[in-house]
Amino acid sequence: MRILISGASVSGPVLAYWLTRRGFSVTVVERAPTLRKTGGHAVDLFRPAMNISEKMGVLPRVEERATDANRMNIYREGARRPVRVDLSKIYGAASDRHVEIMRDDLSEIYYDAARDDVEYIFGDSITAISPDGEVRFENAAPRRFDLVVGADGLHSNVRRLIFGEESRFSAFIGAYLGVLTLPNASGLDGELLMHVGVGRTAGMYAARHLGEARAIFLFRSERELDYHHRDVPRQKELLRGAFGGLHADVDCWLDELDRTPAFYFDSITQLRMDTWSRGRVTLVGDAGYCPGPAVGGSTSLAVVGAYVLAGELARAGGDHERAFPAYERAMAEHVRGSRAVALSAAKTLIPTSRLGVRGLVQGARLISALPAGPSRALLHLTTKSARLFNSMTVDDYPASLVASGGRGAA
Repeated sequence: MRILISGASVSGPVLAYWLTRRGFSVTVVERAPTLRKTGGHAVDLFRPAMNISEKMGVLPRVEERATDANRMNIYREGARRPVRVDLSKIYGAASDRHVEIMRDDLSEIYYDAARDDVEYIFGDSITAISPDGEVRFENAAPRRFDLVVGADGLHSNVRRLIFGEESRFSAFIGAYLGVLTLPNASGLDGELLMHVGVGRTAGMYAARHLGEARAIFLFRSERELDYHHRDVPRQKELLRGAFGGLHADVDCWLDELDRTPAFYFDSITQLRMDTWSRGRVTLVGDAGYCPGPAVGGSTSLAVVGAYVLAGELARAGGDHERAFPAYERAMAEHVRGSRAVALSAAKTLIPTSRLGVRGLVQGARLISALPAGPSRALLHLTTKSARLFNSMTVDDYPASLVASGGRGAA
């Protein structure tokens, strides 16, 4: 069977790896001219995604590229002195198997895992998908595939073509996220510097193997802001307006907006779809069930979703009419849980009151100060994320599952 995947970030390469291992012929089309190396930001892999990465044989590379952030200095707005937090205690309390890694590094690792077995088409995009599997592209000649998978992120082109405009399925959860690359002038090494105020949180960190740093900004908004997703000057203007005056450190980070080599800005939005499949087409990762960037564990969810989709397609012998519903049933509870986590995390990470700011800072200090056992118990009592990510399970699809017909079968 011939399967086309749109998107080469995280879920696309993971899905391609498992599909080729199970006898499918896979093509991946990516709009960017090369594998994206635009700076990226740190993402979390929790136990299920770590286990899948281990099965792929890439876990040593993932751990080698970990950011190794283990300390945090966190300032309340107006406070002169920071609260010092042991991040390793918090990570250890949240999950018994976890790593933080730059998104671009993770994408490259997954891409390398199956690049020799997968046809990659860069610098192109899908323009039409017919019910019988004929796919038209912006540049390449039309081709026919048995199945098409949208792994092309929150603003999925495949989803738009098959299901309609994003606005039909997106739910703004009241916050925005900005990330920029800047010089590591503070010499951060394994340390996260955070400033928290009412309705806004800003931080700076550096991965051990990178020469530069990242600044991340989260802020609340009662309404969706007026800007175009390609209007970068307007996005930078909104970021300056939201964070000006929080702290001198943050003002310095904002000064880098006009010099940064890489910038990202988007609303924190959930996708809420009744189904991710229609005919020969299905969606995986943020394209189908984004719980909310930066707050909902979307990277781990994307890895798990890709693994499950490949497993169900192999189990059904490539019969998508059986595989797609099974995939959605297997992922439904994980998706619902991640949505709930995102809503809770957004309230915690971007406090709505001075009391919330104080609670965030003091709670982090308390968890990091307690021994591992009590800190884990406290985090389990106070957060949904720890319970969700440690209880998420998937079938152990055997490696012997091979699609009928073998690689290249029509």
